[in-house]
Amino acid sequence: MPNPLASIAGFGVTFGTIFRRVVTAEYPEEPHPVAPRFHGRHQLNRHPDGLEKCVGCELCAWACPADAIYVEGADNTDDERYSPGERYGRVYQINYLRCILCGLCIEACPTRALTMTNEYELADYTRESLIYEKQDLLAPLLPGMEEPPHPMRLGDSEKDYYAGPAAGASGSADDEGGAAERTAAGKAGASTGGGA
Repeated sequence: MPNPLASIAGFGVTFGTIFRRVVTAEYPEEPHPVAPRFHGRHQLNRHPDGLEKCVGCELCAWACPADAIYVEGADNTDDERYSPGERYGRVYQINYLRCILCGLCIEACPTRALTMTNEYELADYTRESLIYEKQDLLAPLLPGMEEPPHPMRLGDSEKDYYAGPAAGASGSADDEGGAAERTAAGKAGASTGGGA
């Protein structure tokens, strides 16, 4: 036999929300702030002198599960340099009709050239406008940066760009890493009774 109070209990949710204050989203006039680590539109970053961090390795395209990224690399020359490495990304496209904003591409990037911003307003009216080209993805030039191509300003080699000025003053990053490995190996040898 059905319980006669069951039908009345179903209205509990309705009666509980009748007296709540209505919250109206004023979007797009007042966009809702997103979490700081929200994965939004991609950005191709630059070094402090303006050279691009992307070296055209295509690892982001290989890591993309939706096949949304297309990269064509090209060689840098002394007369025309876009990145501190041997190569740069001549063509870089992200198809946001396919992209699932998973972030696997930024995990695969060895130079931290590709990151994701908090921008989430990616809707548009045409399919072509949702295929972002390299000029759409590049970070804006900040004060002190120069639009590539230009010679390297932060050092004589690609290593100077990735080691940074602090590492250059106290030895290279490889020297510091090697010292850390030697210290760890020495501790391991001492704990097993061996010596360095």
